[in-house]
Amino acid sequence: MEQIRLSDWFGWCPENVGNFQHPQLLNMDKPGQSLPAMLRRRLDNSGRAVCDLLARLDPDANCPLIHASRHGDASRTLSMLKELVSDEAPSPTRFSMSVHNATLGVHSIAHDHRRPLQALSASGNELEALIWEAHGYLAQGQSSVVIAFSESEQPRDYIGYTDHPGFPCAVAMRLSLTQGKVVRATAGNQGAAGIPHPFDVIRWLSGEKEALIARQQWRLEQP
Repeated sequence: MEQIRLSDWFGWCPENVGNFQHPQLLNMDKPGQSLPAMLRRRLDNSGRAVCDLLARLDPDANCPLIHASRHGDASRTLSMLKELVSDEAPSPTRFSMSVHNATLGVHSIAHDHRRPLQALSASGNELEALIWEAHGYLAQGQSSVVIAFSESEQPRDYIGYTDHPGFPCAVAMRLSLTQGKVVRATAGNQGAAGIPHPFDVIRWLSGEKEALIARQQWRLEQP
């Protein structure tokens, strides 16, 4: 099997997160600069940041795009559930923006993207799911695939009940079979398996962490 490679990446998180700085980190107070205002206001900050990252890595809208989030826009979804409990009718527009493929939909409209789009959630295994889905596209002949992984602000009701970075964040990578460092997976210790979130991936890509521990151990190696 050909090795998948990291051609480029960008990340986003709030500026006040541990004074973390890196040239590939887009420290934007107001993400969504790649979107027109009418579309920008439909997404929360992490969704807007994902669109900015995708625009950086796929400026010509030529790559298949895959976006993963474990929880999605949970605040919007929870708000609609509370409306249902109160016998209120949820807004169809709000519902359409709460589904998992909403962010890619907004991005594709803004940038006239007509290539494959895929949204997924994998119960904590988002990184592996993204990489293996990307490998499938590359094996079918795509020259590059851009993957994005994000988490939105966690609703207060969910704090303590699920793994979450504690702040919104997003990371995106352009993958290929020919350019960049090799993304290598080795068998991990199942007892030590983690549930990496986007900021863990940012720290790994930046070199702060030698390996990323998930169901497998992920490392970046020179070809």
